[in-house]
Amino acid sequence: MSMPYQYVVLRCVPRVDREEFVNVGVVLYCQAAEFLDVTWHCDADRLHAVDPSLDVDRVCDALTFVDGVCAGDGRGGDVAGQPLSQRFGFLKAPKSTVLQPGPVHGGLTADPARELDHLFTRLVG
Repeated sequence: MSMPYQYVVLRCVPRVDREEFVNVGVVLYCQAAEFLDVTWHCDADRLHAVDPSLDVDRVCDALTFVDGVCAGDGRGGDVAGQPLSQRFGFLKAPKSTVLQPGPVHGGLTADPARELDHLFTRLVG
C-alpha cells in the first residue's frame, strides 16, 4: 500500500550572501506510517570547498539537533516533545542559519525508511 510522504533536503549555507549551498541531509515525514526521520552526512572537504572557514562541528551539532527532533528525544529540545506533524513543520520552516531546509517535496511510498535512504543517496550522495 502506497502512502503519501513529504520531505525536505537540508542544506548547509555557509554564506547566505553568495547563495551557495551543499546538501547535507534529508528529512522525511509520512503521517500514515507515523514516521519522521533524518539521514545526514557532513563531508568536511565538500563544505570547506564552499567556505574554508566554516565550522563543520557547528553544522554537525545542528544536524544532531534535527536528529533529536525527529527521534523525539532530549537532543531536540522542547520541540522534540511535540506531535510528529508539528516537529516536521518546525524542521521545514525557513531559517536564516547555516543549516536551512529546501522546498517541501512529496511522493508515495510503501516503505518510508527505504524511501529516505533512496532520497539521501540521490540528493546528498
